[in-house]
Amino acid sequence: MADMSPIFRRKAPAPQDRLVTLIRKPGCHLCDDAQLVVEKVCGDLGVPWEQKDITQDRQLHDQYWEQIPVVLVDGEQHTFWRVNEQRLRKALTD
Repeated sequence: MADMSPIFRRKAPAPQDRLVTLIRKPGCHLCDDAQLVVEKVCGDLGVPWEQKDITQDRQLHDQYWEQIPVVLVDGEQHTFWRVNEQRLRKALTD
């Protein structure tokens, strides 16, 4: 991609223009682990993040209840169950 014309290169949004969403539920140890990774990566990069509770949102519950925790980047599913710090960091900076 380095030799590709700048006209055709996709310009990635700046990290602060991204949004990470952690979909979780109370009492979930994997969710707690995921939150620590999300907080670290987003804090390091200045990326805003939010969390949503599947017990408070029927649509999220129906869509994700077997996969929580789920991490969305800009509304698109990035990962579920275990969050890899390096993978999340790469997704937010590439």
